[in-house]
Parts: sequence; structure tokens; C-alpha cells
Amino acid sequence: MRGGHLADGLIAGAVGTLALNTVTYLDIVVRARAASQTPQESAGKMADVAHLDLGAPPQAANRRFGLGALMGYGLGVAAAVGFAALTRGRRQPMLRSAALLGGGAMTLSDGSLTLLGVTDPRTWRRVDWLADLVPHLVYGVTAAATWNRLRPSEHR
Repeated sequence: MRGGHLADGLIAGAVGTLALNTVTYLDIVVRARAASQTPQESAGKMADVAHLDLGAPPQAANRRFGLGALMGYGLGVAAAVGFAALTRGRRQPMLRSAALLGGGAMTLSDGSLTLLGVTDPRTWRRVDWLADLVPHLVYGVTAAATWNRLRPSEHR
């Protein structure tokens, strides 16, 4: 099916994003830490760049919250669709897939936050890096496993 690999990339990205969010929320529960405000901050910066009026303060905060989450889902799906295009729909070794998917999603996420001026990874502590790295590793492994499961095997 033409373009089927892009649809499979979309599915793998959605499954990986679900896993990333689950690990992130488990971290919040286990460490009793506050949720990150970077998604809302990045949504606000993007709205400013696009000259979008998000409304009065209470509504604007709610819209930033929703947009931040949607941007995260979009990024997770986009990373895997990009991977699908890069691999031309072929299965890949698990380690390579996980590294490309997890590293790609982390680079897209952290890179966009840095470009928007929301964060500066050079100032992060070890615990900050771990809180970012672990969910992206889980994303990579989960998205890679899903990708390879959806792709036809050469031995079938």
C-alpha cells in the first residue's frame, strides 16, 4: 500500500507518545514533583510568534495548557512519521530504531523549547536530564517495537 508506512509511523508515534506521557506522569506521582510548565510556555510563545490572541487571562491559560499538550502529541507523531519516511518503510534493528526515534523526539522537543527561549539545557542538572531522557528512551523503545511489529517481515 502506497504511503502505508507513513500511517504506520503515525501509529508508532502515537503509541510511543502514550508511553512517554505515562512514564512522565508516573515520575510526577513517585517524586511528587510539579508538572512541567514548558508545554504551556512553548504554546504561549508559538501563539505570540503566530500573532494569535488566546483571549482573556483565564481562557488564555486554559488554551495554552491544551495547545501545549497537543503540540507534544504532534511532535511525538511527527518524529515517528519522519522516521518512517527516513527508513522508506523498512523494518530496522531494534536498537537503531529506538535510538533514532527516542533521540529524534528528544532533539525535536528540547530543540524547539530552546529555540523558543523556554529553556536552556546547558543549565539543567543531572536530575533534569534524567527526567527528560528516561521518557524519551521509553518513547523510542515503544515506538520502535510498534514500528517493527507493523512492518512486514522479510521472512513472511
